[in-house]
Amino acid sequence: MLIEQGEYHPGERLPSEHELSDRLGISRPTLREALRQLAEERVIVRRHGVGTFVAQSPPVIEAGLEVLESLERLARRLGLHTQMSEVNMEERPAMLNEREQLGLAEDGNVTAITRVIEAAGRRIAYLIDVVPMAYLSCAELNAGFQGSVLDHFLARGWPALSHSRTELLAEAASSDLARRLHIQRGVAIMRLEARLIAQDGHVVDYSNSYFVPGYFRFHVVRRIGT
Repeated sequence: MLIEQGEYHPGERLPSEHELSDRLGISRPTLREALRQLAEERVIVRRHGVGTFVAQSPPVIEAGLEVLESLERLARRLGLHTQMSEVNMEERPAMLNEREQLGLAEDGNVTAITRVIEAAGRRIAYLIDVVPMAYLSCAELNAGFQGSVLDHFLARGWPALSHSRTELLAEAASSDLARRLHIQRGVAIMRLEARLIAQDGHVVDYSNSYFVPGYFRFHVVRRIGT
């Protein structure tokens, strides 16, 4: 696309639909649909009566995966303010997959927390944490949850944490994720599936974190084997 090729830069006004359709060799209806999708993905901004502009580059959160750190702490370190929306907390029986991930018995109960994370007025992530009720309750969360189960555990000082077993995956956004994150259905998103493990070997949190493309850059430092 012309924006990706660098022909139009952040803040620059795009030509009229007539000019763009002629230049790209596509019909006006096809162009309008493409512009609609770009507006939904916040690549462009439409200003009524003024025109269509290339959106300013979004803030990018960059981090290495070697150190376990919450999204909120990463953002603060980069000078970004984050906030939660669409927060939901519930205590319920664990689902089969959750029992397997957490090592719970059939009658195991969990506290499930879901929320959207926003930065600079944009939805950048959707987080799901499932925690055995033995470690966390909704009553405790309602007393001052700031968005990160990891940070909550660290501030509380219990349980003593050891490490996280994390997988980095890519998948197409479902209808539900697209609605929550204000992106197009089917857009490729990053997912981090993680199990937080205490020093006694128990899994204390099973989480799935979905990241909107363009707002995150993860890297891994790999040492040369001997």
